[in-house]
Amino acid sequence: MTQQDLFKLKPLLAVLAASLALAACSVGPDYVRPQMDTGPAVFKEGQHWKPAQPRDLMADGKWWEMFGDPQLNALADQVDISNQNLALAEANFRSAVALVQSSRSAYAPTLSASAGASRGRSGSAGSSSATSSGMSTSSSSSGSVRNAYTFSLTASWEADIWGKVRRDVESSQASAQASAADLAAARLSAQAQLAQNYLQLRVLDAQQQLLEDTVQAYQRSLQVTQNQYAAGLVAKSDVIQAQTQLKSAQASALDNGVTRAQVEHAIALLVGKTPAQFSLPRAPLTAVAPPVPQGVPSMLLERRPDVAAAERRVASANAKIGVAKAAYFPSLTLSVSGGYQSSTFADWFTLPGRVWSLGPQLAQTIFDGGARAAATDQAIATYDGTVATYKQTVLTAFQEVEDNLAALRILEQEAAVQGEALQAARQAVTLVTNQYKAGTVSYVNVITAQATALSAELTSLSILNRRMAASVLLAKALGGGWDGHSLDDLGPLQQQTADKARGLKGNAALR
Repeated sequence: MTQQDLFKLKPLLAVLAASLALAACSVGPDYVRPQMDTGPAVFKEGQHWKPAQPRDLMADGKWWEMFGDPQLNALADQVDISNQNLALAEANFRSAVALVQSSRSAYAPTLSASAGASRGRSGSAGSSSATSSGMSTSSSSSGSVRNAYTFSLTASWEADIWGKVRRDVESSQASAQASAADLAAARLSAQAQLAQNYLQLRVLDAQQQLLEDTVQAYQRSLQVTQNQYAAGLVAKSDVIQAQTQLKSAQASALDNGVTRAQVEHAIALLVGKTPAQFSLPRAPLTAVAPPVPQGVPSMLLERRPDVAAAERRVASANAKIGVAKAAYFPSLTLSVSGGYQSSTFADWFTLPGRVWSLGPQLAQTIFDGGARAAATDQAIATYDGTVATYKQTVLTAFQEVEDNLAALRILEQEAAVQGEALQAARQAVTLVTNQYKAGTVSYVNVITAQATALSAELTSLSILNRRMAASVLLAKALGGGWDGHSLDDLGPLQQQTADKARGLKGNAALR
């Protein structure tokens, strides 16, 4: 390129310098996190609770270990290995990260290459002449056949003068962070559902043991009644009533098995197995309701993945407003191309066949029928909707914490009262049975006392199950062991997710 060519390019270089200077601009509003009123420093239902000691849910992320059940701990680890909902969320996260890279690619110029060879004729030319006889004749000659060989490289780059690309990258990165939080929310939900189902299964095992013990007690009562009937001390109706009570208890024991089987199948699904591949033998309930984990309301904005996901979607929608507004401004594209063109193959890549071009292109839409205004209005409306969703998610989080704190407080009181009722019912069974053996009361009194005692036993187990479920739901409502700071940098999080996915697939294959 000669100095004369460089002199001619000075206006172009000035345009390029001006575009780079303007590239620091970004249209659209800068993101500001929506403000939420977190209320008082403590939860309404948590003012009189003592915080969990010495461990907190944020200690190592394995919040289910606070129940102290090794079998539950082992099953919770299996959720990461084979749960298909988690596999779906992990795939969505990888897709969102790929979109971030796709958006960032707009920063770089595009380079394309082309090569071609063709052969063709340009056309024909005709001429006429007069003869001595006065007649005219015409002659034609076919046009020349030419070869054409071309090779070119073309580079183009659209200057991000108004920040459209930056806003698009900002939006896609926030969306990827929201997807990462969705993955954490899916994991927390699966772990909480597993803990609930497992603890319910153990309560059902305790209930099954109670019903089997009750059947044995009713069998003894039936034997006593039959002996007394054989001795002529009681009527036949007493025997029939004892038999009816026994069969009803046996039917309840069988019916309990239906519920247990369904809960066991639900656990199998959570760990990614078919019900035929999974079984849990009966075992006593060893887990105990843990101390209530405590924290200030504002911590929910950092510890719940669904809240973080909703907030990141607000940031993404805010950046989309800038993308929509950038369409109002002209776009500047800088392009350069160069290559070789020749009519003979031997001279294809020679200096005389060199061609090149360089120049900017400024484009602006003059009239679009209101399309850009509609796109901007849509982006603003979408942002307003994500803000409302975020605030509703936060309010729902507060409600879930308060609900489960209230449930734990009230159920603890109910359990104490129910324990006293159970003790009284057991004493009543002993007293009435002795009175029946002494012949001072009828068998109806025995049946009534036994039915009351069984109902009290089942109610106690039901309250225990509800307390366990409320403890799990409270841990989930407080965000479990999730750490929102993991969203600050997607690179390590992406690598961690990929490593875990590879390792867990390998473990699943070994089984």
